[in-house]
Order: sequence, then C-alpha cells, then structure tokens
Amino acid sequence: MNQRGDKGTGPGIFHKFLRFFTEIHPGEAGTALLLTLNIFLILGAYYIIKIVRDSSILSEWGPETKSYLYGVISILLIFVIKGFSHISSKVPRQKLIAWVTLFFISNLILFSVLNLFGVPFSTISIIFFIWASIFNVVVIAQFWGFANDIYTESAGKRLFPIIAFGATFGAFVGSYAFKPLEKWMGLYQLLLVSSAVLGVCIWLTYIIHKREIKGKHIAQTDEILKQEAVEKEKPLKKGGGFKLVFKKRYLLYIALFVLFLNLINTNGGYILDRVIKNRALEAVQAGTAGGLTVESIIGNFYSDFYMIMNLMAMFIQLFLVSRIFKWFGVRTAVFILPFIALGGYFFISLGASLVLVKWIKSLENGTDYSLMNTTRHALFLRTTREEKYKAKAAIDTFFHRAGDVTHSLIVFVWAQFLLVESFAKFNIVMAVIWIILGVLIVKEHKKLSKKQTSPQPEKQV
Repeated sequence: MNQRGDKGTGPGIFHKFLRFFTEIHPGEAGTALLLTLNIFLILGAYYIIKIVRDSSILSEWGPETKSYLYGVISILLIFVIKGFSHISSKVPRQKLIAWVTLFFISNLILFSVLNLFGVPFSTISIIFFIWASIFNVVVIAQFWGFANDIYTESAGKRLFPIIAFGATFGAFVGSYAFKPLEKWMGLYQLLLVSSAVLGVCIWLTYIIHKREIKGKHIAQTDEILKQEAVEKEKPLKKGGGFKLVFKKRYLLYIALFVLFLNLINTNGGYILDRVIKNRALEAVQAGTAGGLTVESIIGNFYSDFYMIMNLMAMFIQLFLVSRIFKWFGVRTAVFILPFIALGGYFFISLGASLVLVKWIKSLENGTDYSLMNTTRHALFLRTTREEKYKAKAAIDTFFHRAGDVTHSLIVFVWAQFLLVESFAKFNIVMAVIWIILGVLIVKEHKKLSKKQTSPQPEKQV
C-alpha cells in the first residue's frame, strides 16, 4: 500500500524507466530522481574543483607535498567534525545542509575574487588543497546522511543504487566538462561554476525536504508519519561524531573498514604510478616513445585509465548494484571489493605488467566508486539520526583521510625501497585484515537487525 496517498494512480514515465534498473514502488520516483540529480550536481562541481586543486598543488609543490598534506587534513578534520557536530545539534537538517553549503560557496567566490585581483594562486595553493579536500568529504557525507534520514532500510537498499549512479555519472561529466569550460573561462574562474551549481543543490535539498516532510503525498490521517515529520524537523541530539563512533562497535568497525579501504586503494594507486612512470622512462630512453615525452605518455595513459574506470563504475552502478542488494543483500556486498582486491594484488605480486595493473586497478576503482560506495552508505540505514549525520561525517572524513596518511607514512618509511611486486604482497595482508573487519561488521549488523524487531512502515517517497 502507498503511504503517501498515491493509491489508485498509475506509474508515470519516470517510474517505468527506473524499473529497468531497480525495484521501485509507486510514489518513490520523484524524490529518488531529485536526490539523484542533487548528488550528480555535487560530484560534478567537486570534480571541477578537484582538477583545479590537483593542477595547482602539483605544478607548484609536487606530489610529495600533496601526500604530506593529507596528514594536516586529517588533523584539521578532527576540529571540523567537532564543529559540524555542534552545529547539527542546534539547527534542523535542511538548515544545517544549507548553511554548510553556503559557507563553502562563499569560500569558492573568495578564491575566485582573489585571483581576479591579481593574487597568484601559487601563494594560496596549499590552503586551497586543504580546503578542497575538506569540502569533498563534508558535503558528500552530509548528503548521504540526509538520504539515510529519508529512507527506511528496505527502501534505501532498493533506491540507493539509482541515487549513487548520479554520483558516478556526475564525476564523469565534471571531468569531461573541465577542458571546454577551462578554455572558455580560465582555470581558476571555473570555481564560480562550481559555486553556482552548489547553489542549485541547496534549492534541491529544500524541495526534497519539503516533499518528504510536508508534501501532498503524506497521509494526514497517519499519526506515525505525522510524528516522523515532527521528529525530523528537530535538531539532532547533543554529542560528538567521534564519541558516537568509539561508543558503538558497529560504527567503529565501519570506521576501520573505511580506513583500510582507502589505505589499500591508495597503495594500489601508488603501484600504478610507479609502473607507468617506469614504463614511460624506459620507452623514452629506448627511443620507442614515438616522440612523446614522459609527461605525455603518462597523461595519455591516465586519460584512457579514467575513461575505463568511469565506464566500469557506471555499468556496475546501473545494472549490478541493485540486483546484488536484492538477491544477496548488503552483508554480502560488503565482501565483494575486498575479495577483488585480494585476488587482484595476488596476481600483481606474481608480475606487475602495466596491462595487468591497469585493468585490476580499473576494476577495483570502478567497484569502489559504485558498489562499495553504495554499500558503505547503506550500512547506516540501521543507525540513529545522530549516527547518520555525526558519526557518518566523522567516518567519511577523518577515518577516510587516515587511510591516506597511513599510506604516506608507509611510502616514506618503507615502500619506496621495495619492488612493486613486494608492495602488492603487503596489500594482500591488508586485504585479509579488511575482510576480517567485514566479518565483524556483518556480525554487528545481524545484532542490530534482531534488536529492531518491531515492524515499521516503509516510507515511500
């Protein structure tokens, strides 16, 4: 039965279209598509910012500085999360999202204005790199907290794959649109494009909030739904995100799981960087590069690599994720990427050819940005509102970046002196630990499922 007053109406064109990719109930298509558009725009804006960020830091300071800055970012995120937790205890969710996004929009405008007035971007490239890295994790974390707050677990499992496709497609479009926009506007004025897009995202969040809380589809006679609407207008309870993580085993295991996920993925990226750089140097020295420089060879390689990776991610997101959730469940989905990593790095440890590393990393990253990304968000469907916003923000920011920091320390102390194949063996050990953490998460997830035995109506938006 539709709980929003749509009983008796036939499915619309969008509803019929979405049924090709997931199970969708009457009345759900509207909000699902609005959320998909919202995260599409957020990721499109971020990838423009990301390319500006990486271009400025690498040209002015180099990759070593970039790696070391992740340590600074992780420390700063401790204070960012504390501030975010404090604000979220004072204001309702739609105002929280609007204020945080407006803050980042004002920063983007400030960076653009400084450049227009002749301030060299090289003088603020480190500040901008830190800012952009914090922006990425905070804005995306609060979006998924919002999405988790809207749906029940059963609805989220069905609809998150479609919503997450918006993120994957947005990343692809943002990267693709960068070159023509940069030629038209200039590198640093692209930040104004991102700020305008984020302004649209605030408007979309407001529409989604009103639709879900006070929309015409809410049955006014349903006391349970009316009470939910009242509760979701309230600010969150007091308590910091880090405190929530360390207080609950389930959240702590997810935090460590995310740390190892990012550690292994970043280690794999380092392996790929070393292999392609060595091959490019060998080709130039042997005279088989066809007149290309080392930089051109690496650039052409990564152009192909990102295209393959994004196409894999979009295919997995659109055609496989919802079916995996439906047929096997979130608990099984947790293990798919860890086992891909385990098998992939096993083959790399036997001999790291460029073709092998390229395709294994494409599959790993494509699965990460689609299935694993959706799975991580779905794990929070059984948590409280405070945990969805505060604990999730702490995990998606600090613990995520802690994986980068750990990688930087490993490279500085140890990995740079090893053969690529030996470093792949290290990743195999990390993957085994990663799988063990997955087992612990599933165990706690089952406990939460047993506790939440009282039947609750599925919110169909």
